[in-house]
Amino acid sequence: MRVLVLGGTGFVGRAITEQLDEPTLFNRGTSPLFPTAEHRRGDRETGDYASLMTGEWDAVVDVTAYFPWQVRQTMDALGDRVRRYLFISSHAVFAGAGDELRPAIPDAEPPLTNATYGPSKVACEREVVARFGERATIVRPVKVAGPHDNQTGLTTWTRAAARGGRFELPGDPSQPVQLVDSRDLARLVVKLLDKDRGGAHTAAGPSTDLAGLMAVCAAAAGTEVEIVPVPEQSYFPLVKPRELWNTQNRKPAEDQTVTPLETTVQDVLAWDRTRPPV
Repeated sequence: MRVLVLGGTGFVGRAITEQLDEPTLFNRGTSPLFPTAEHRRGDRETGDYASLMTGEWDAVVDVTAYFPWQVRQTMDALGDRVRRYLFISSHAVFAGAGDELRPAIPDAEPPLTNATYGPSKVACEREVVARFGERATIVRPVKVAGPHDNQTGLTTWTRAAARGGRFELPGDPSQPVQLVDSRDLARLVVKLLDKDRGGAHTAAGPSTDLAGLMAVCAAAAGTEVEIVPVPEQSYFPLVKPRELWNTQNRKPAEDQTVTPLETTVQDVLAWDRTRPPV
């Protein structure tokens, strides 16, 4: 299967590309990864899609669109030379614990915030479905975790566990938290493409609470950690306001693999130990 990946060398895109047999990667060309794959150079931020004006693909996997204008520009550039459009969205599109979506914001301005990120993704989804119909596939992952994560998230927790001792948590240890392993997400994407399946699908992994997450991290690091709750600050990875606690128990898509949280934590810890100290 010939698959065009928009991105393909970051965190989620890298995991997906590793699962593909014949990927074409569209990005700015700043990464040395996947030297044997076909690369098309371009920049979505500036609207440079010239390299996509030729070629045909069975599917495109859009990992890097956050604004509907990015989706529209991509679809215009590809025309009818791609059969299926798979868009990586987010569980932030949901209004609550159910399946209701938040109102779309079609003209959100960068940088996106907690108030505009999910609604902007909803607007992106609508663009894809409007153009591709039954040939549109939407994947909505919960918070993604795994090796090569270039954002704060589980890595912050594994590093704290590795230090051991007192861990000041600006939140409630009983807060539920749900992650999905990046490799489970990637396998789901490839499975949906192989089965030519449209519609919307949630990518989700095990649920626990913050205290349980730290216990898993400490066990993997071989340390003992004392959680000390402190007043909440503006942001700390994986800490959520109480009104969002009920969103942390999503059901994974049909046939999705679910990696045990212990395995994800161990792999993140092992990967992080290979990187230079920060």
